[in-house]
Amino acid sequence: MWAGWQRDGFPEQAVSLRNVPEAGTVGPEELGGAVLLNRVDATVPEALHRAASGVGTGAVRRAATVGGNIVGSTLRCLLPAALVLDARATVLESDSVYDTDLSELLAKRHVLLALRWRAPLVSGYRKLEGEAGGPPPPVVAAVHADGDSPRDLRVAVRDGYEVFSERTPYDPDPEQVLHALAGTDLGALPAVARDAVRAQITDVLARVAEG
Repeated sequence: MWAGWQRDGFPEQAVSLRNVPEAGTVGPEELGGAVLLNRVDATVPEALHRAASGVGTGAVRRAATVGGNIVGSTLRCLLPAALVLDARATVLESDSVYDTDLSELLAKRHVLLALRWRAPLVSGYRKLEGEAGGPPPPVVAAVHADGDSPRDLRVAVRDGYEVFSERTPYDPDPEQVLHALAGTDLGALPAVARDAVRAQITDVLARVAEG
């Protein structure tokens, strides 16, 4: 929103979300939209924590917010992590506050008050190395959720500026999981991204087995 105001002109009045309680929360099952990325700590699942800590430089993380990264940025480094957590968004409209899914959040570019999810057993995140001046590097997030039967595993990948996510029933064998995902959009990713998916799934399932 700030970038839009700089381009199109500032409104006569504006309200900061910084002190709105919902927008400033950091917890095992919630994260506020106004939270600065350098405040996203190990209280949240590993996937979100690592995603936030890998954004830009320290100066960027001290200025950028969760909502700005997911809704206002084309990079959306936190989005794959939010998708694998099956997060819901609490959004602010001019006359109401309500919960919605991430697809509506992005399509309508709502003001994000908070993300909420059920804590997973295990999650992981990896950001590959990128070339200076090149397209954004792939990021891969995976989570094993202990929820309704059968338990499932979710994977999301940012490839370029596109984000793909899939869900598959849990299987302790990484090859079976990868076989199930091969017929999805994830199976058509470039080789470097597919290799990262394989490594991330193998790691998450190994940690599930370790308990």
